[in-house]
Amino acid sequence: MKIRRISAAAAVVAAGALVLGACSGPAGSTIEEDTAVNVGWNEPFRSTNNLTSNGNATTNANILYLMNSFFNYYDGDLKLAKNEDFGKYEVVSEDPFKVKYTINEGVKWSDGTAVDAADLILYWGSQNDQFDTVTGDDVEYGEDGSIDAKDAAAVYFDGSSPAMNLITDFPEIGDDGRSVTLSYTEPRSDWEVSFQASPIAAHALAKLALGIDDPKEGKQAVEDAFKNDDKEALAKLSKSFNNDFNFTKLPAEKEKYLSYGAYVITDYVENQYLTLSANKDYTWGPKPKVESVTIRYTEDPLASVTALQNGEVDLIAPQSSVDVLKTLDGIDGISYTTGDEGTYEHVDLTFNNGGPFDPATYGGDAEKAKLVREAFLKTIPRQEIIEKLIKPLNPDAKTRDSFTVVPGAANYDEVVKNNGSDAWTNVDIDGAKALLAQAGVTTPIDVRFLYGKSNVRRANEFQLISASAAQAGFNVLDNGDDAWGSKLGNGTYDASLFGWQSTNTYALNSEANYITDGLNNFGGYSNEKVDGWYKDMSTNTDADKETELIINIEKQMNDDAFGVNIFQFPGVVAHRDVLKGVSTIALSPTIFWNYWDWEISADDTLEGPTETPAPAES
Repeated sequence: MKIRRISAAAAVVAAGALVLGACSGPAGSTIEEDTAVNVGWNEPFRSTNNLTSNGNATTNANILYLMNSFFNYYDGDLKLAKNEDFGKYEVVSEDPFKVKYTINEGVKWSDGTAVDAADLILYWGSQNDQFDTVTGDDVEYGEDGSIDAKDAAAVYFDGSSPAMNLITDFPEIGDDGRSVTLSYTEPRSDWEVSFQASPIAAHALAKLALGIDDPKEGKQAVEDAFKNDDKEALAKLSKSFNNDFNFTKLPAEKEKYLSYGAYVITDYVENQYLTLSANKDYTWGPKPKVESVTIRYTEDPLASVTALQNGEVDLIAPQSSVDVLKTLDGIDGISYTTGDEGTYEHVDLTFNNGGPFDPATYGGDAEKAKLVREAFLKTIPRQEIIEKLIKPLNPDAKTRDSFTVVPGAANYDEVVKNNGSDAWTNVDIDGAKALLAQAGVTTPIDVRFLYGKSNVRRANEFQLISASAAQAGFNVLDNGDDAWGSKLGNGTYDASLFGWQSTNTYALNSEANYITDGLNNFGGYSNEKVDGWYKDMSTNTDADKETELIINIEKQMNDDAFGVNIFQFPGVVAHRDVLKGVSTIALSPTIFWNYWDWEISADDTLEGPTETPAPAES
């Protein structure tokens, strides 16, 4: 099976169709010299390759959004808009379904090399499972996010896309190497947000993996490796693809952080800050007004507020709390807004690690394992968590009761009414005890519980869950870890608490979380019916049919005791008043989506922290 792990702090980006918006803004924007914006964030950047499990995280997506360009993006109204300054795409055949993508002339990487078909081929090939010779069971995951196949000659790209798996033939290259035409084996309803140029350069990968210095030769080598299914070359490319673009401080090799967007990384000090400077050659989209952007890292929300108050940062989106809001209220020259975010909290159970929720623990007795899962989920105090932790921030807060639909969506109430989520509405200790007795298991039952240990709200959630579950005979063990994201999918825990953040508005956005061997299916859940309904959804264009499929999927997941959802994140965005143009959307990349609108008030300046060093040479 494919096993994928994601690392993130407050919210994980749900993969499957990861689309990070491109630039759009007023024509003729110009850089104001010596201007800088400092942004506070809760987790350090770790990879320029967000097509891998380690790279597929919100914190990385933010930086890559500033560094890369895309064929389309979500605007402030969550409408998909094309970025024709970068390139264009068009359906050239309905049967068979074919789409042509063309990158405009003049688009180039920050080293001057053209962005072209090789970078499109790399995206397709690295996300297409047909090239892998081993599965996730044959791969070792390091604590630092590294991935190594046990067989050095194996091909294993740590990335997968259901859409790219529908393109089995090598794409047709045209327009002097600037376009590719993708031929799907069947139509895909979310095709428009399922493809882009690779976030890492094909010629950079060729240099690091194959030792080819010439960019043109390197691009050709990458294309040939996929076209000819050259396992020797692909083994080297996949190992480099999985590991060489992960870093926690500025690498010596510039190939690891090339850009083809508005900004280029120019400095990175481990666990402290990352600085991006304007790409002077960038013309394939409106230019930003600010010359440099520095992201400063701290997990402590109140520390972020203090940094804002002191002028060390100019924009923050910390985890909301009563103390955060109270402190912000007392700061002059600061504006902030609150409201529900696109991220939601949930508890998932692990089905395949030999733990209490795995059928293998009971000699393959799936029904017994299911009874134990149901019993545990009946103890999770969702309403108590809402009352004690969330309502102080949002008096109207309610539990989120859907795995796939955002509260407030047109079909949310219909889905919730029919998806079986009412099984977890209230804590039922007596019911949980009865299920454990029916299963014939001995209590107490150890449950290793993974969460972000330094995250105060999640630590409080853990305490509430642990105390409630203990009443039914569960011994919930504290597996809290600040590096929790790097542990997702490694089998060392039985239940996990974290957040999902959507990247697009399609229901298929959740596919990779729940299908068998899905990129984000960390707990090993597998149900043929769920897989089939997602397959039906992939070609469906009827809204009523989609709701029917969603209900089928969610009812099955609740019947299987997959896990529970808890709440939609109460969000807060705060900024210094001298920073204009701040906005946010409910999809990744949230506060970064319109960075080109950021500007400094004409009658004031932003004073950055005095300890900030000059940007390193680009």
